[in-house]
Amino acid sequence: MRIATTLVALGIAMAVGGCSTLSALNPFGGKSTPRNPPAPLVEFTPTLGVRTAWSTTVGNSKNYVFSPASAMGSIFAAAADGTIMRIDAGTGATAWRINAGSPLTAGVGSDGLVVAVGAVNGMLLAFDSNGKLRWKAQASSEILSAPAVGQGLVIVRSVDNRIVAFDAESGTRRWSVQRTAPALTLRSAPGILIAGQSAFVALPGGRLLALALSNGGPRWEAAVGDPRGATELERIADVSGMPVLVGRDLCAVAYQGRVACFDAVTGAGRWAKDLSSDVGVGADERFVFAVDERGTINAFTRETGISVWRSTKLANRRLATPVSIGRAVAVGDGQGYMHFLSREDGSFLARSASDGSAIVSTPVVAGANLVFQTQVGALVALATE
Repeated sequence: MRIATTLVALGIAMAVGGCSTLSALNPFGGKSTPRNPPAPLVEFTPTLGVRTAWSTTVGNSKNYVFSPASAMGSIFAAAADGTIMRIDAGTGATAWRINAGSPLTAGVGSDGLVVAVGAVNGMLLAFDSNGKLRWKAQASSEILSAPAVGQGLVIVRSVDNRIVAFDAESGTRRWSVQRTAPALTLRSAPGILIAGQSAFVALPGGRLLALALSNGGPRWEAAVGDPRGATELERIADVSGMPVLVGRDLCAVAYQGRVACFDAVTGAGRWAKDLSSDVGVGADERFVFAVDERGTINAFTRETGISVWRSTKLANRRLATPVSIGRAVAVGDGQGYMHFLSREDGSFLARSASDGSAIVSTPVVAGANLVFQTQVGALVALATE
């Protein structure tokens, strides 16, 4: 259990905006020797062709999570030292590479026209499609989640649980929503998804919130995890990673909570299963994929939540968010391997090695390529055949 190894004295918790955050918890901070060693890699005959379409180096993520963004045929990526890049999604050619002029803590969010990142001390930076600084704005506290960009807005959540929308063109604040933060949370990066006229916000405390893009008004709120237990540690139930939308199904997962799908319009629950995860979910037309904290990969039917298969063959390998691509579900691990499993039964189809450092952030599908970023800074596009 990855997080169990980092639940040390509460003295490591840091108070930010009236809440405490366990700074050693995944996906940030150094990794101590795991209580349970990672499962050895099993041998198998590959039945899916996987090749490296292109690769480049963006820079070290250090103690933060930087996820690549795909928009308008480009990949946008960033690193902790301030590097931001725009890369052709098909060829890997670098369109531009800049330095933000400040160390970064979160990114990247982009719709292809605006590129947004979080910098130290809660600064939000927005660049145009050519890498020129468009505006900067001050958030109320540290930004760990990648900004969401879309529908003329840049939306960011800071660790004090304040969600703020800025005008993408000018940086003018359009609206702000403050949510109560639990006494103790994971130092993680729950995401914001913009779809239609709503922003779907994953929050600490196991809540999933739908906000109107026009004014930030709440459309609905639902529980992915219900905090319960005698201690604050036992009551941590933060939503993990980015919510995923397929059709009208909005799916998410929480640490010490559940994996669940909701109606994106009304917030009505479709189904929920007990499962604890510190990374996000993957979904496609048929399945929802979730990795529990012990490294078990679970596949559920999207419509009803019936369990289809479970695989324990990558146990304790510090798995990242699974992503559906073609006939496979791809999941990265803490040693830089990308594993491809059958969507239908969880059998191994292929495996690809990278630079040996952890794949922590969520990969993105760009055309026929799966693009992922490692903790040390490799940016890799894999093509399946």
